[in-house]
Amino acid sequence: MKKRFMAIGMAVILAFSLTACGGSSGSSGGSTSGSAASTDTGSTEAAASGEVYKIKMHHDLSEESAQHQGLLKYKEIVEKKSGGRVQIQIFANNTLGTDTEVAEMLQTGSVESALIPTAKLSGFYAPLQLLDLPFVFPTRDACYGALDDEEFKSMLLDPMEEIGFKGINFWESGFKQFTANSPLESMADFNGLKFRTMESPLIIAQFEALGASPTPIDLGETYNSLQQGVVDGEENPLVTIVSNKFYEVQKNCTISNHAYLAYALLFAKSYWDTLPEDIQQIIEEAAAEAVQEERQITIDNEDGYIQTIKDSGCEVSYLSDEAKAEMTEAMKPVHEQFRDVIGSDTLDKGYEIIESYNK
Repeated sequence: MKKRFMAIGMAVILAFSLTACGGSSGSSGGSTSGSAASTDTGSTEAAASGEVYKIKMHHDLSEESAQHQGLLKYKEIVEKKSGGRVQIQIFANNTLGTDTEVAEMLQTGSVESALIPTAKLSGFYAPLQLLDLPFVFPTRDACYGALDDEEFKSMLLDPMEEIGFKGINFWESGFKQFTANSPLESMADFNGLKFRTMESPLIIAQFEALGASPTPIDLGETYNSLQQGVVDGEENPLVTIVSNKFYEVQKNCTISNHAYLAYALLFAKSYWDTLPEDIQQIIEEAAAEAVQEERQITIDNEDGYIQTIKDSGCEVSYLSDEAKAEMTEAMKPVHEQFRDVIGSDTLDKGYEIIESYNK
């Protein structure tokens, strides 16, 4: 009898345990089913819907950058509009790996989403090099107009689905400027100078057209290379020049806006295809809204960046219209050199769309 009562007691305890731990255990496509761990309103609504989509989001800059601030806005919009059904975790500073490594992770689906410089994606999809061409964007309005143009976006992003990427839209680090240890006021000033570049044939060709000697060096090693005289100068958007403190080891900064550093907001195509259509729409709408804030932050920060460079003792100058025209003409052959790589039709259509916004 005593053993019988003990058996009944154990059965009751087990029943209560199973009730307390109950819930659906199914999951697919990187989503988790059942109650979300958070107790906020969005997560409560998500629990009611039965499914939460968790997205790891990579980018390569600091938490102080315009990209990170823009992604925080993007996260806020997506999570609010989805009622907590989507939860985004942002990983700054290459925490998940380098841009190239994360691009490969997107292809395998081990990372859901990322913001990656288009220059670093050109090895995966060559036509993106259209955005890296020197002086391809004559004004900021022409640049933003083209990047937000549906035909322009589709032309460059849609074909990437075949290699595992779902492109959403284009973000930025901004227009590039030159730094060096001597003034850069004309083409002649570039002759023979050693410039650090990305590992990009197009950017290397750009500096060769200027009469300089390009040297590919990893961004993380650029400060020491400038300090030790391995190279004489480099090019980058102001945010990169300031965040990496290149002004400490350079005597001159020339505001030239000679090229543009775009970013592509990407999803793993395999993951994107698992998302419901309403979630996909929320993500696309949020990205279109957040990128406007990211660009405005970039613009708002420029004066402060320039002042930081000046305060360090690094001289800041502006490329004259005459010098800009001279350099534009000298680098036209670079456009033609990469016409077949980018695609002749793509390049010509790109010119046409960009010019339509050049007002």
